[in-house]
Formats: sequence, C-alpha cells, structure tokens
Amino acid sequence: MSPARQPTKLTLEQEPFLAVRSFAAGYPSGHVIAPHAHDWHQLLFACSGAMTVSGDRFSWMVPPSNAVFLPAGSAHSVRMWGTVNMRSLAFPDTLQNPALAHRECQVLSVTPLLRELILRVIDMAALDSRVPEHQHVLDLLLDELGRAPVNPLVLPMPADSRAQAAARYVLGDPSCAATIGSTARRCGASRRTLERLFRNETGISFGLWQQKARLLHSIRLLAEGKSVTDAALETGYASLSAFIAAFRRTFGYTPGKLPNPAD
Repeated sequence: MSPARQPTKLTLEQEPFLAVRSFAAGYPSGHVIAPHAHDWHQLLFACSGAMTVSGDRFSWMVPPSNAVFLPAGSAHSVRMWGTVNMRSLAFPDTLQNPALAHRECQVLSVTPLLRELILRVIDMAALDSRVPEHQHVLDLLLDELGRAPVNPLVLPMPADSRAQAAARYVLGDPSCAATIGSTARRCGASRRTLERLFRNETGISFGLWQQKARLLHSIRLLAEGKSVTDAALETGYASLSAFIAAFRRTFGYTPGKLPNPAD
C-alpha cells in the first residue's frame, strides 16, 4: 500500500467549523479494508482501479471515474481491484443539503467538474465553513454532487440461507454455466423455491441476478487490465457480441468505454 497523503494538521479551534475532511491513499489489488462505519457521510472516489464496497445485504461495484456515497453509520468493507488510487471526502451528518440526504449507499458517475472539485478539496485537506473561499468550493461541490447520475452498480443479496448459498456459488465461479435447476438442487431448494426467494428478497429473478453478478465481475477484470474478450470468456459468455450487448443494456455503455481518467 502506498503511503497516504498526510493532511494539513487541523487545530482544535477549527473542528466545529469543518464542513469537509479529505483523505487520499493508494492500495494494491486485493487489499481489503475490514468492515467499519463512520459518524460522517463519506464519498469514496476511485481515480484509478475499481472497488467493491460491501454492506449487510448489498454490494456496490465502483469502477474508475465513479464514486460511492456512504451515509453516516453505514457499516461497510472495501475490496480493491487493480491498483486503486482512492480519494475520500467526509461530511458531518449535521450538514443539511439534498446531495447528502440519501439514506442508502449509491454509486455515482463523477463528472469532470466533480472530479476536479474532489481533487481540489484533497489539496485543501479540509473546508472550514468560516472561510469564504472554502464555503464557495463547498457550495459548488454539493451542487455538482447533487447532479451526479446514479449508476445501477449494486447487487442485492438474499437473506434466506438457501438463496445465499446459491448467490455464493455464482459469485465463486461467475463463468459457471450451471442452470437454475442444478444450482437449486445444489443448495437444497427446488427451482421454483429459489426463483421465488430471489424475486422476493432481491427484487429480480435469479437469472437477472446471475447476469448482473457476472457483469459486475467483468468490471473487476477490466479494472485489473483484462481485455474485453477475456472478461467475456471469464464471465461465462461464449459470444463477445452477447457480452457487449448485455453490458450496454445494464450499464449504459460498452465495456470498451469503461470510464477511465487515464484515457
């Protein structure tokens, strides 16, 4: 892990007036930040590499040039894919703004302006609400954060033990071509029961859940430098065109155009 940027030392007198704190660090592929929670809202931005942010019943994939918003108190862990340059902003939960009013985690597309504002706050270390320049940056940051498009990069996890076993089986081998029937038998359930559990507990069918799990896994592979063809094969697609079409339907762009600030 590369050393974190040492922020400017803050005084005790500043503490009550801090509207944003910032933190920057680099992590190698495979590094895991253990489950934890914060008293402040947090925005995690992946300058490069990808992150999987996991909560109690959901998992969020954060590709390059995307960020995840974590409301205060959200227990989560983070897993790195590829070399990750993370930039983190933290907002007090007392700060009132629609951009910070989300009750659930969300993956956001980071616009060029939002990216520059995040990096600007990183350089400033923190924003003090008493300083006019800082307040101006904060207003711009929150305005752009509120405009950021939400990406459908969340994978809901079922609660039932049989459905959980099926989910773990799929996640353990995304390229597996096992049918829902064989997966159900492996997990001690009928096909009909497994389908009902996934619809009731995740909101989508088992087939759609499996497809999304595979496509989210392909983002991890691409972030680690795999080609689009390799990502398609390693997620169980026999046809490259079918993989690209499914990727575009789910995420709104082709895998070859996966946002990357290095482009």
